[in-house]
Amino acid sequence: MDTLLNEIAPHGVLRAGINSSNTLLISHQDKQGQADGVSPAMARALAAELGVELQLVHYPGPGDVADAANSDEWDIANIAIEPERAALIDFSPAYCEIQATYLLPPDSPIKSLADVDATGNRIAIKARSAYDLYLTRHITQATLQRADSIDASFELFVDESLEVLAGLRPKLIEQQAHLPGSRLFDDSFMAVQQAIGVPTGKTQAAAYVKAFVERSLTSGKVDSLIEHYGVTGRLSASAI
Repeated sequence: MDTLLNEIAPHGVLRAGINSSNTLLISHQDKQGQADGVSPAMARALAAELGVELQLVHYPGPGDVADAANSDEWDIANIAIEPERAALIDFSPAYCEIQATYLLPPDSPIKSLADVDATGNRIAIKARSAYDLYLTRHITQATLQRADSIDASFELFVDESLEVLAGLRPKLIEQQAHLPGSRLFDDSFMAVQQAIGVPTGKTQAAAYVKAFVERSLTSGKVDSLIEHYGVTGRLSASAI
């Protein structure tokens, strides 16, 4: 255990980098006013299992978490799995998923997901989100127009009369209510998979985190956290 702790919590506490912009995973505050939700709870459970204190390290977005992988700012990161990030981060299996899809303006001629990737279509998107990285690899004809935040991507979509807004389904449902006549696809173009990562090269830590996530899924812990924080139907536990 000492060897593991020296690798996974070398400063005597488990520093967990978290994406503060994801309000599905960070949906509450505890009695001390600290961020709470499925993501902090998973980090807290891991720290308790290791017998160390937890320190949450907040970042404004997932790209900022990934940027700090080699800066000794965090020991684990609760972040979406992305191939681009795998060069710096060893990911556990996903513990939960969030569907990503498109919102269309009123009277849009776009009929299917496949119709989105066409010349002339402009897609508003939050820069450096997991779905931005995915669409950057897969969109070949349409144009991605990036904003600094999820709310700013909606403003860009509306103010510039863009053809498509990409985002996480639960947030798009909220945004749809502010744009009467807009249409949300029932299908999703991807599922954003949330995992726990460690900086590459920490093989013992990565193996332990992988086993921890697998135990959390098989025991039903992830399902119970999703229910406890009231995000059932918006988050789903990943398949084992």
